[in-house]
Parts: sequence; structure tokens; C-alpha cells
Amino acid sequence: MLHDLVQFWFHLVRDWDYLGVFLLMALESSIVPVPSEVVMPPAAYWATQGHMDFWLVVLAGTAGSWFGSAISYWCALWIGRPLVVRFGKYVLITPHKLELAERWAAGNGLKGVFFARLLPVVRHLIGVPAGIVRMPPVSYSVMTILGSATWCAVLAWFGQAVLGEQPHLIDDPEAMVHALKAKSTTIAVGVIVLVVLYVIVVRVTGKRGDETEAA
Repeated sequence: MLHDLVQFWFHLVRDWDYLGVFLLMALESSIVPVPSEVVMPPAAYWATQGHMDFWLVVLAGTAGSWFGSAISYWCALWIGRPLVVRFGKYVLITPHKLELAERWAAGNGLKGVFFARLLPVVRHLIGVPAGIVRMPPVSYSVMTILGSATWCAVLAWFGQAVLGEQPHLIDDPEAMVHALKAKSTTIAVGVIVLVVLYVIVVRVTGKRGDETEAA
């Protein structure tokens, strides 16, 4: 089943070009577990072969990511948390995942939306708690676009680098995803370290500010 889905997503990018990238990244940023590793890297590789333009691929991926995340945001804003908790399990939003995303949104606010676009699990669901806590839609969109553009550009660059060195992977989507995930782990670890440092700095500076006011 999963093998067939990966093959379908892979060929959709190849056959539908920018529209395929847009649609799949929109799904990836909503509630459908489409791995972005099977969307952006092959599209970027085909761009190097003259079938698409590299930066238009990044643009299509960014636009799709924003669109999917915006749908999640507005749906959560309109229906509220109780219905998300009650019916979320039918669209792969478990209470644990929702709680994780809510804690992230509450602890980091709009700035955390940018980092969320670079992290697994939270990246797919950040629009739901953002809508529930009624983040400003314009500011949320800006942070989503910046974070999505960064992630799409990184994956596209990886696609060029990894598939350029191992072009045979283009014929084996599952092996390609495995190779990309193995290398993208370094990026994920780096992002997590930056997020931890960011949280520490915010808390330390906040405590110092409180102590100054008290004095």
C-alpha cells in the first residue's frame, strides 16, 4: 500500500510538473502524510535536467505549503478545539499530536511557526493550534511562507546534490527517500538545537527583565 502511494506521488510530480508539486505540498502541510522528501527533491532534479525551473519548483512548493497550512488554520479557527479533538482521529490528528502542536504554539507564538515548518510532526499540524488560539492570520501566513520557503529550498538543494551524485535513485523512489532522510537528519538536528537555544535565550532574558523590574 505504502509502496504504491510513494510511486503515485512520485509520478504525479513528474507528470504534473509545478501543479503536482503544489498539490502534494499542500497535502503535506495539511493532514495528509505525504512525505515532502518524495516531492521537492525529484522535482529539483528534473529541473536540473531542463524539465522545470529550480526556483519555480521552490515557489510552487512554498505556495502549496502555505495553501495547505492555511486550510488547516481556517478550519481550526471555525470549528474550534472540541470538534478537532472529537473528529481529528479520522484525519490522522491524534490527541497526542494535537497537544504537542498546541504546546509548541503556546510556548513559541508566531516566531515558533517559522521553526515549526522545519520540524517533523509539528510541521504538518501547526496550522491547527494556530487557528485554535487565533493567531493573526497575516502574521501567521508570513511566518508560514518564510519557513516553508526555507524547507522547500533545502529539500530542493538536497535533491540536486544527492540525486546528482546518484542518478539511479530517480528510478527507485523508496531508496531515494531513504537516502534523503538519512542526510536530512543532520538538518533536523541542527534546527532542534537552534530552537532549544532560542527558547533558552528567551527564558533567560525574560527572567532578567522581571528581576530588573522587581529591583
